[in-house]
Amino acid sequence: MTAHSAEPGKPAPPEKGDKRERILDAAEHVFAAHGFFAAKVSEIAERAGVADGTIYLYFKNKDDLLISLFESRMERVNAHLASHVAKHTKPKEKLDAFIRAYLALVKEQPAAAEVLTVELRQSAKFMKGQPTNPKFAELLRLLATIVGEGQAAGVFTDAIPAPVAARMIFGLVDEMALAWLLGDKTPESAPRGKKFDIVRAADWVGALITQGLERRSTQ
Repeated sequence: MTAHSAEPGKPAPPEKGDKRERILDAAEHVFAAHGFFAAKVSEIAERAGVADGTIYLYFKNKDDLLISLFESRMERVNAHLASHVAKHTKPKEKLDAFIRAYLALVKEQPAAAEVLTVELRQSAKFMKGQPTNPKFAELLRLLATIVGEGQAAGVFTDAIPAPVAARMIFGLVDEMALAWLLGDKTPESAPRGKKFDIVRAADWVGALITQGLERRSTQ
């Protein structure tokens, strides 16, 4: 995920630097604003400050652009999550740090989160290859490692294989992100706002997961 300062709905001014990265940045905004199916390659090109044909020098088609965007953003997400997890030594603290860091990113960078959480589901090509996507697999490995450490330390139950627990945990976190992104766009401060506080929800998610994983005495 990455932050941008351009006004919503307006093309960002062309920036110097790698054209491929400019195209990915532009695609992030266009996909988030209009949805994958409605997004036009010409609009992505305009926002990136390149000719329409330039897009196809770097990406085969719109699906390829979406998957490349996922891989680019997930690389950053994985690095961000790993850095937060590395600050802790206890499995419960690591797991809590993972959940907090992920949901905080969703709030801080909603455009990127919209693409990663919502729009990717519109790509049949991506969904078919998701189980073996290396960037997604890296995220699951990080989670599985945390769970495995907790199991080895006797903190978490070993009744659930760590890789399976990792998918279950991510499923819950991903669903919270999806619910927040698809929620009412009314500001949280508005009297009738329906959008919940996703950062506070990290406390609830963390408590639910860690309590569910706790090893219980059989006596």
